[in-house]
Amino acid sequence: MECSSEQVRAALVTAQDTTLPSADRAEMLMEIAAVLQQQAPAVGSLASAIELYDRALVLCPRSARILWARIMARRATALQAMPGEDPMYLDAARESYQQLIPIFVELGSPEEVAELEMNHGLVLQALAGMHRARITDAIGAYQRALRTFDRTRFPREFAIVQNNLAIAFLSMPFTDERARMREALAVQAFEEGLQIVSLVDHPIEYAMLQNNLGNALQYASSGHGVENNLRALDAYDEALKVRTRDTMPLEYANTIANKANCLWNLPGDVERPGGGGVNHLRQARDYYGEAREIFAAHGERDKAHAVGQSCDQLERELLAAAGTSLETGEAR
Repeated sequence: MECSSEQVRAALVTAQDTTLPSADRAEMLMEIAAVLQQQAPAVGSLASAIELYDRALVLCPRSARILWARIMARRATALQAMPGEDPMYLDAARESYQQLIPIFVELGSPEEVAELEMNHGLVLQALAGMHRARITDAIGAYQRALRTFDRTRFPREFAIVQNNLAIAFLSMPFTDERARMREALAVQAFEEGLQIVSLVDHPIEYAMLQNNLGNALQYASSGHGVENNLRALDAYDEALKVRTRDTMPLEYANTIANKANCLWNLPGDVERPGGGGVNHLRQARDYYGEAREIFAAHGERDKAHAVGQSCDQLERELLAAAGTSLETGEAR
């Protein structure tokens, strides 16, 4: 279903039709708002969706408690999707989820409760990055969601929650003796998700998990740096089977930039770590250059600048390597 401005206007007109039951009008506004939110997740569209949810809440009869809760839940997802650094919307979404979870436990389905827990975890995780929540609370919410979203009945949701759980583990401070354990738990969560989703049946989730697994392996603090980097390269290559430049340009650029980071830190001879590999540096430079071009074309200026700096640094390293080879008479 697509949602146009004409449909929104028609919904608002229908919402004023007092010959229709209030609950029906409220539910219709909720559905239109949800489609609008999914179809065009820009600030203006999200604000319009929130306005429609608010109108639906006004129309919703007090007796229709579960309908009111469902409207509030969808409104909370629109709040948490609002971009920007102001935590106001995230705080409002958190408050909504905390209010709604007991209602859904009483009146809703286990799947609805699990979805609320998953979204609540995402909000808490974002707020934890702003020092306004505890990351352990986000982890708890994800783990409660997994009580329903198991690998057998809900493979896609299971994989998404495992991905979120792994990222939460990796976001915790790595300053104590449990840091490596949390890294291992993150890698395990990514791998558990990948046991359930497949390239054919769940390509988007498969690519997301492979990309994030590559990052976790690449930046792990274990003593198996070369082995982890090689595994990370394999994971990025799997992600790139889905994330192509033509179909998913920004995701493709993110993954090739991650792969460039990995290549930069990989020695030329993996059997004898310690020396830089000129071929790896060239590949990394090319990936950074391509990522910069894509990010710039899509208005991602900060990302374009960051990968551009890496590209320039690699160019200098390659020039230095070429000079050293000429001075020593080595063939390249």
